[in-house]
Amino acid sequence: MIHLPDDEILPLSMEHNFWTWSAQGKVNPIPVKSARGVYFWDVNDKRYLDLNSMTMCVNIGHGDERVIQAIVDQARELPFAGPGMATRPRALLGKKLAEILPAGLTRYLYTLGGADANENAIKLARGYTGKFKVLSRYRSYHGATFGAISATGDPRRVAWEPTVMPGVVHFLDPYRYRSTFHRTNPGISEDEFCQDYLNHLEEIIQYEGPQTIAAILVESVTGTNGVIVPPAGYLPGVRRLCDKYGIVMICDEVMSGFGRTGEWFAVNHWDVRPDILTMAKGLTSGYAPLGAVAMKPEIADAFKDRVYEGGLTYNGHPISLAAAVATIEVMQQDHLVEKARATGQVMADMLAELVERHPSVGEVRSIGLFGIIELVRDRKTREPLAPYNGSSPEMAAYKKYLLDHGVYQSVHWHTALLLPPLIITPEQLAEGFAVIDKALDITDQAVK
Repeated sequence: MIHLPDDEILPLSMEHNFWTWSAQGKVNPIPVKSARGVYFWDVNDKRYLDLNSMTMCVNIGHGDERVIQAIVDQARELPFAGPGMATRPRALLGKKLAEILPAGLTRYLYTLGGADANENAIKLARGYTGKFKVLSRYRSYHGATFGAISATGDPRRVAWEPTVMPGVVHFLDPYRYRSTFHRTNPGISEDEFCQDYLNHLEEIIQYEGPQTIAAILVESVTGTNGVIVPPAGYLPGVRRLCDKYGIVMICDEVMSGFGRTGEWFAVNHWDVRPDILTMAKGLTSGYAPLGAVAMKPEIADAFKDRVYEGGLTYNGHPISLAAAVATIEVMQQDHLVEKARATGQVMADMLAELVERHPSVGEVRSIGLFGIIELVRDRKTREPLAPYNGSSPEMAAYKKYLLDHGVYQSVHWHTALLLPPLIITPEQLAEGFAVIDKALDITDQAVK
């Protein structure tokens, strides 16, 4: 590899790259040079505490030599094989996934990432049922490819409308803090709150005609659009509705899977078994690109005698599969699911303390090491500190303070997400929260 001096990384990157999710004239990337554990360093040797696992994916932490070695070994033995070929890592990964996934999800289709995992899940559901509509939620994000963005509910979809995949119908998330149905009755019980949103979904099913609906696609825990943890009865209720009306239940665990919530998969918290479960991100901890669709055998068997029309050149790439096998082994050896559960309680306590100290913190939510701070101008009215699908000077100043002080956190509209690597210690969390505490002094000044 040609040596490139550190001081040329940023200017050359800016000269030749087109940046995603960005206005090209406003791009200001961090020139990252190296990463290890829960930290990464820029070209000036400034250290950042990574509270976002880069893009919510580096669950085992940066630079784990066991996964790196597995990638190197696979590259030497067999760097590529066609997607229709059987390979050692393909055989091993299927065995590993069967160990950790909910019972009954025993057939796996490998993809490049989460977006095409969700697109293939929709294709499978349509082919299996012979129906075409897909129901998903308004606060969902399922990926940026055209099919996945069609299923997405959030404003990233609107930029590309008219979307190319017909038959998508959106419904409301069970978002208690901003519940559409309970603005005048916020004290409603958890059971009643849950049932109202299940009733809403069933009404949509009836309006659309269950005979036309192939699948209901949901993030088990809504991710970037709020870390919305569903009430206890919600996912079991969705499962019952799918069974009642002959609809495939697809759970998107691209962000919430692989220990993020303190379970291997978030559905385990509620003992729910979807018909299809999609995954990516933590599957390889971002060390190599890979997604997967896990399905029950009946869905796979629907294509026993007919061709499944789908696939890409790099599906089942040996290097990515080897990285996934090694990642799962690291998580098992180091008990990272259990660690996330325990450290997640520490994080929940730290989040609760922020509510007590900062009037701009309207609510905090978390499950395992999957958390969010929701910032408001007024706790009584719950006016957000930035508009829907927008930012504000206060949120920009909050983020700048964090970066200036070596903390990397994802800021989305009026919220700040917390998804650190699962290896993070309570002491490292406290290091990050000390900076967040100071940054919140800035947002407190906007409180009415």
